[in-house]
Amino acid sequence: LHEYQVIGRRLPSEQEPTPKLFRMRIFAPNVVVAKSRYWYFLSKLHKAKRASGEIVSVNEIFESKPLTVKNYGIWLRYDSRSGTHNMYKEYRETSRAAAVEACYQDMAARHRARFSSIQIIRVATVKASEVRRPYIQQLIQPNLKFPLPHRSNRPAKVHRSLIVAQRPSTFY
Repeated sequence: LHEYQVIGRRLPSEQEPTPKLFRMRIFAPNVVVAKSRYWYFLSKLHKAKRASGEIVSVNEIFESKPLTVKNYGIWLRYDSRSGTHNMYKEYRETSRAAAVEACYQDMAARHRARFSSIQIIRVATVKASEVRRPYIQQLIQPNLKFPLPHRSNRPAKVHRSLIVAQRPSTFY
């Protein structure tokens, strides 16, 4: 999934020679889907459609620090089998696009929501002190350690054999 900045407007006319530009940040797998989603959202927000409009520019937005892990809060709206719901979810990822991709996977798993029925309203980085969800709070602790149970050490190629007299000791 990539993040695109799509800028578009209505076609210039005699009544409006310089139409207002509308900018959106769209999460989509490619440029074609990004343009399609742009017109989908713009037609819901303003009186504009693809036939009477044009796309001025499409740019991919890249993460400024893709190697640092950040907390992301995502506000979304989705259509379930019973109705439309608003939701706030938190993810711990390295980029905005990765957080949104994790959100789509999570919504598909937990709520059986498809890509077309989910609308991302806002994505923001959340400070560690402002994280609300306990499943993200448990990962923020400064002295976090993960146990390594039942490790098996592989002997050197010289000492390795197919049949050994005792089972491997994997407990430390």
